[in-house]
Amino acid sequence: MLDAAFFRRWLISSAALVDREAERLTELDSPIGDADHGSNMQRGFASVVTVLEKEEPATPGAVLMLAGRQLISTVGGASGPLYGTLLRRTGKALGDAAEVSEQQFADAFRTGVDAVGALGGAAPGDKTMLDALVPAVDALGESFGAARAAANEGALATTPLQARKGRASYLGERSIGHQDPGATSSALLFDALSETADSETAGSGTAGGEGAGDE
Repeated sequence: MLDAAFFRRWLISSAALVDREAERLTELDSPIGDADHGSNMQRGFASVVTVLEKEEPATPGAVLMLAGRQLISTVGGASGPLYGTLLRRTGKALGDAAEVSEQQFADAFRTGVDAVGALGGAAPGDKTMLDALVPAVDALGESFGAARAAANEGALATTPLQARKGRASYLGERSIGHQDPGATSSALLFDALSETADSETAGSGTAGGEGAGDE
């Protein structure tokens, strides 16, 4: 079962990965966007960490809804509303439960992904974050590791696509040959999710669930 602490750790890990990969995200955004995806995501997730440490929401749903609101208020361009909607709608679907199963999380996350598609009017194949999110959520019920692999494969598969939505769509055929930055940052969320789950497993494998990393 996954509690609020797990989701806080996931988002903190996501922020660390976004911070580490911000320059690469901006490089991907430069030829087909506004060259600000990395800095926008970096600022937004840093603010998520700050607000989670200050408010410490008590349920998984509350953690995600708070993070979503923070992203909407701090991330510029389309990324704030899209990522904010993803987390808020997932959190809302989880409700007020103190703990949720992995399957409940997968079902709720699908609700969030569907909301992103509706907000942006996009579908898989349009060269957007959905190209990572949809295969990832399809694999999420199997395992977090499978979702991670699917998200990264989906992000890479955007390279030969022509963008049909968002800023990159204005470039027409010139968008072909560039990996989508939004799909790439979406995949980072699943990298962090899998790493957080692996850390939990490693910790619970020690006597009494304590002492992990002491050797």
